[in-house]
Amino acid sequence: MGKVALSYLICGILVFWSVSVVKAEDAYRYFTWTATYGTASPLGVPQQIILINGQFPGPKLDLVTNENVILNLINKLDEPLLLTWNGIKQRKNSWQDGVLGTNCPIPPNSNYTYKFQMKDQIGSYTYFPSTQLHRAVGGFGALNIYARSVIPVPYAKPAGDFSLLIGDWYKSSHKVLRQILDSGKSLPFPSGLLINGQKQSTFTGDQGKTYMFRISNVGIKNTINFRIQGHKMRVVEVEGSHVIQSLYDSLDVHVGQSMSVLVTLDQPPKDYYIVASTRFTRTVLTATAVLHYSNSQTSVSGPMPSAPAGQMHWSMLQARTFRWNLTANAARPNPQGTFHYGKITISRTFVLANSAPLINGKLRYAVNRVSYVNPDTPLKLADHFNIPGVFSLNSIQTFPTDGSPYLATAVFPASHHDFIEIVFQNNEATMQSWHLDGYDFWVVGFGSGAWTQASRNKYNLVDAPTRHTTQVYPKSWTAILVSLDNQGMWNLRSAMWDRQYLGQQVYLRVYNPTQSLANEYYIPTNALLCGKAAGRHP
Repeated sequence: MGKVALSYLICGILVFWSVSVVKAEDAYRYFTWTATYGTASPLGVPQQIILINGQFPGPKLDLVTNENVILNLINKLDEPLLLTWNGIKQRKNSWQDGVLGTNCPIPPNSNYTYKFQMKDQIGSYTYFPSTQLHRAVGGFGALNIYARSVIPVPYAKPAGDFSLLIGDWYKSSHKVLRQILDSGKSLPFPSGLLINGQKQSTFTGDQGKTYMFRISNVGIKNTINFRIQGHKMRVVEVEGSHVIQSLYDSLDVHVGQSMSVLVTLDQPPKDYYIVASTRFTRTVLTATAVLHYSNSQTSVSGPMPSAPAGQMHWSMLQARTFRWNLTANAARPNPQGTFHYGKITISRTFVLANSAPLINGKLRYAVNRVSYVNPDTPLKLADHFNIPGVFSLNSIQTFPTDGSPYLATAVFPASHHDFIEIVFQNNEATMQSWHLDGYDFWVVGFGSGAWTQASRNKYNLVDAPTRHTTQVYPKSWTAILVSLDNQGMWNLRSAMWDRQYLGQQVYLRVYNPTQSLANEYYIPTNALLCGKAAGRHP
């Protein structure tokens, strides 16, 4: 009997230990955020901005892989509000995506509690308001996901960790900017650039030590080049993918993109310029910060490091140098390259051409001639409650066609577990940036001119990195491959917010006729209901 009792005791201890480990690995983090207006002068002129808990930029979310977030957002603005979590996959949970196609906006003086998990992700991300043009005046912040202790990363732990939110900025309020777009005009050139909401800031480190800089372009229009005087940058992670580590003097970061670099303070002790400047613009906007050695007695001096002389072709060549590290662990304990994406048969191809047509005499932005309009009822709710008349699955073609542009609520139908190819065809003479919610995707090719089936011969089918936002160069194409393993309603949009606002977006309905919690979570019991879904029961 003693042995039996001892066996039960040991089993009990093991069960308790295993449950404790699960809880430790999948911890819950609770936050209460309040969005308010405030006044600041980031470019020297007082203006209204959006604060989160009184901060601009908003609070930094430092999380660990698989942690659960319970975040109560209180809206004290005078307009409805949503936050979206840029690059967070929201596994089986498009209910929490925070865009108008999936969520009713939070009314003024009301709140909504987001509930989502950092499932199998690691890397540098951001959050920002998805409603109206709120993103142009704040409400954004850094969201960093660190690896669990049991998952090694392919670099030594840095001595420090800095998040740099870089973006173009307007002195005008979001309401003024919105009026400009609503009137049928394009936005003027931005007023300046900011780094972490300031024209100049300082980052301090010790000589001889290595630091991580997490760089995100939170602007709304312009590609930004980033560089540090006298220092090389080793790129180690791009939007959740560990990449082959290469050294760079400067990096092009396109709208909506993020990457992590390691910088070793291996120069004489003094202060050095950190520089961000717009790319591909006639007028170059610049913001600076200071890299301060802790034992420095010398202020910044000398000419600031210049941007690369090369333009679009140079930038495209740099983009091709980002390669997936096939031997590194991902967020789970397996090499991230074990999924052989290049050997999977493509089940469907979408070719999406952006344009800037006039519709009813006003400027709009379109995809395959369709300029998206938001219905009063979120698409996800209409789909869940089988509400007719909100959207149609044949409102947009999968390939560009000739004809007049038109307004519609564009939704592409797709099947759960399809493996699709999306080609972004940019026939305009402007840079584009595209983002897909709910997923990362393999960026397999960039090319000039018009995409053809022969362009596939140039694809990288071995070690293309996965990311959630990709650039498309002027008069060029970009191809991505996506494994549709995340059921739900997902926004595919321009990351340039004026273009998104005026219709350059669609939704991807990833559908499985068999309803199962293994594929998708139930509608949240606290879901906000609006439009034709008002009064129904979650």
